[in-house]
Amino acid sequence: MSIVQTLKEKILNGLQITREEALLLTQQPLNELCQAADELREHFCKNTFDLCSIINGKSGKCSEDCKFCSQSNHFCTAAQEYQLLDSQTVLKEAQHNEKRGVIRFSIVTSGKALTEDEVDEVCDTYRQLNAESQISLCASHGLLSYPQLVKLKESGVTRYHNNLETSRRYFPNVCTTHTYDDKINTLKNAQKAGLEVCSGGIIGMGETMEDRIDMVLELRELGVTSIPVNVLNPIPGTPFGDLQKLTEEDLCRVVAIFRFLIPNGAIRLAGGRGNLTDKGKSAFQSGANAAISGDMLTTEGITIQDDLIVLDQLNYTVGIL
Repeated sequence: MSIVQTLKEKILNGLQITREEALLLTQQPLNELCQAADELREHFCKNTFDLCSIINGKSGKCSEDCKFCSQSNHFCTAAQEYQLLDSQTVLKEAQHNEKRGVIRFSIVTSGKALTEDEVDEVCDTYRQLNAESQISLCASHGLLSYPQLVKLKESGVTRYHNNLETSRRYFPNVCTTHTYDDKINTLKNAQKAGLEVCSGGIIGMGETMEDRIDMVLELRELGVTSIPVNVLNPIPGTPFGDLQKLTEEDLCRVVAIFRFLIPNGAIRLAGGRGNLTDKGKSAFQSGANAAISGDMLTTEGITIQDDLIVLDQLNYTVGIL
C-alpha cells in the first residue's frame, strides 16, 4: 500500500497524521494525493460546500507592515482609503449576497484593531444585519480584546476571523508590527467569548511547505476547522509585489495536505484564486470544500453566479459545515 493510501486509512480509522507524515505527502504523486484528499473530504463532510462573502468595511491607512498587503501605510499602492461603511451600505450587500445563495457574510476592516467607538459602531451594524437578514455573521477586525469580542458575540456575530498567515518561524519575514502570539491570543479570546474561529494563511510568500504544514498544525491544536487558503496576489508597491505566482498544481497539493491534517474542516479558498486559470476548480476536487465568493478586499474575485455554476457541476450543495 502506498504512503498516501496508508495515511488515508489511518485518518479514516480516527487517527491524526503527524508532522513527519504530512511532510511525506509533499513528495507523493499529485493525482493520487488529490484523489485521496477528495475521498477524505467526502467521507467527513459529504458534498456540503461552505460559501461565504466579505465586504471591505474600512479600507487603507493600516499601521501594520504586512508585506503582502496593499492597505498598509508603509507602502505606496493604489488601494482605496475610507472609514467604516454605514449600516445601510453593508446591509444592502449582505442581503444581495444572501439572495444569491451565500450563507455567511463578514465585515473586514483594515488596521491593527478597531477603536472602542468603532467596535460599538460595527456592533450596531451587526445587530441590524441580524434583524434584517438570515445570513450567518462573521467578523474580521484585527487584534481585538476579550471584552470587545464579547460585544461582537452579543451583537449577533457567530464567528471571528484572524489569519495566522504563515508559520511561527516565518512570520517575522511577513510582519514586524505585531507578533504571532498576538494572533494566537486573539483567537483564544474569541473562543473564550463563545465565538467560532476562522484562521488560515497565505501561500506563495516565500515560505516552505514545512511552514504551511506547521501553520495548520498550530490551527489543529487550537481546534480551528475553518481554514482560509489565500494564494498570494503580488501587488505592485508591496515588498512581495515581485514574487512569482503559484500554479494550480501548487494549490492542489497544499489543500490536499491540509485536508489530511484537518479532515473534517472547511478548507476555504480565499484571495488570489481569481488569478488561477481554473479559478480554483481543481482544488475543489482535491480537498477544498469552501470558498469566499465575490470580490475580495482590494481585488476582484469570482462572481457568486460563476461559483454556483462550478459547484453544481461538481455535485456540491451549499450549506454550513
